[in-house]
Amino acid sequence: MKKILIALDYEPAAQIIAETGYSLSKALKSEVILMHVVGNANYYSSLEYSPIMGFSGFTNVGMLESFDNAGLKEASQDFLNKTKQHLGDDAIQTFVSEGDSAESILEVAKEFDVGIIVLGSNTRRWLEKAFMGNITEKVLRHSRVPIFIVPAKK
Repeated sequence: MKKILIALDYEPAAQIIAETGYSLSKALKSEVILMHVVGNANYYSSLEYSPIMGFSGFTNVGMLESFDNAGLKEASQDFLNKTKQHLGDDAIQTFVSEGDSAESILEVAKEFDVGIIVLGSNTRRWLEKAFMGNITEKVLRHSRVPIFIVPAKK
């Protein structure tokens, strides 16, 4: 497992997921690739959006309306750069993708020939299937490499 892909979104638990994945990479002496998938711009202006690790570029809903996909990708790259800085390792690679999150994660894992994918999952029992059903479960079902799922309790 020479490369680990850590897929992050803007949820508050992303910091824990990044730190846990990074610790795993150190234990395995693996390279790290941090990834974020730019999805629907409406998500970033919704009440569900919650900035983490000092990333507050989208707290102004009016500002969001002026972002196009290029602006969202630039802000996502900034998010990954701040995460990389938080982890304190200049060797970490970053990658911003666009489209369906699960499909993008699987494509990037294949493209970069990663040995393991690190994802987060909410762990509320009655909601677990609903949350995992979206991204984490789809990646889990279709991945050809091991998945390391970090519980993301709120």
